[in-house]
Amino acid sequence: MRTFREIYEDREKEWLSPYACLSINSKGRLYPEEQDPYRTCFQRDRDRIIHSKAFRRLKRKTQVFLAPVGDHYRTRLTHTLEVVQIARSIARALRLNEDLTEAIALGHDLGHTPFGHAGERVLNKLSPNGFNHAQQSLKVVDILETRQGRKGLNLTYEVREGISHHSQGKHYILRGETPKENFCLEGLVVSISDVIAYITHDADDAIRANLIRIKDLPRNPVKILGKSPSEQINTMVRGVIEGSQGNMIQILPEIRNAMNELRDFLFEKIYPSEQIAKEIIKAERVVSELYQHFVKFPPDEIANKDFGDPNDTIEQKVVDFIAGMTDEYALTLYQKLFLPSPWQI
Repeated sequence: MRTFREIYEDREKEWLSPYACLSINSKGRLYPEEQDPYRTCFQRDRDRIIHSKAFRRLKRKTQVFLAPVGDHYRTRLTHTLEVVQIARSIARALRLNEDLTEAIALGHDLGHTPFGHAGERVLNKLSPNGFNHAQQSLKVVDILETRQGRKGLNLTYEVREGISHHSQGKHYILRGETPKENFCLEGLVVSISDVIAYITHDADDAIRANLIRIKDLPRNPVKILGKSPSEQINTMVRGVIEGSQGNMIQILPEIRNAMNELRDFLFEKIYPSEQIAKEIIKAERVVSELYQHFVKFPPDEIANKDFGDPNDTIEQKVVDFIAGMTDEYALTLYQKLFLPSPWQI
């Protein structure tokens, strides 16, 4: 008797685009496993990522505003969920593999440090091996997470490739070029969905934080994309769907130009703003001093031979340890190590 998974795989053949990545054609996992009777390989990868500890920690990691107190500011987790929603909408319309797209989107930021890109810059500067959050995300799913007593989540090749390259494809798409690398289309959809999500919600959060007002946004992008986040997302998603054809993920030129202009505005006016910059300096100091301390005095968590890759140096283990921290945990640890505790009677 045929399993539900086999029936579903046949439906993929019938419905999906000839350029989509079919579950049945996956290149497989790092080590072989028996197939699930109900879920395709990409559906299993999605579930493994959602149930991982690294995914849960994203709720306490910075998107733009460090350790935000307000309930409505985005965190790395809500950013990830917005990327998932956008990517699935595009994949569905282009008849690509939604399950693969969703799995890549859910895992694309698992390697992000506390305090967002501020933490990433510090670790990249201090680590002998450098640091890149996309490659760290791959290490998280390959080694740092554990499943059934074994290192790594043992994800499929396609999901792992999409996670490790999610930062690269968008640069080609935003320039209107064809990627030189042979990226799967589902991975490219996640890459451009990441941009759509952050240029929309980072501007929205900046307005909420009174860093800017709506009238401060550049006029041309607002005219083309819309004023509200929902209008902007809808316009950009439509631009990708209508601009893509065959085996190329592209954006309608007018919408692509407006996206680039809004993105440039964020990098020129919002991210370097004094209110954000002064907190980033503090966050960088926290990460730097934690790194230097733990290299000299490794905590029990990483001194254990079972932590991470046994062939890694202590410096690399410290990088992995810090990269996995939430904002709150890093701040609490910093206070415990470097600040005096009030004497209590």
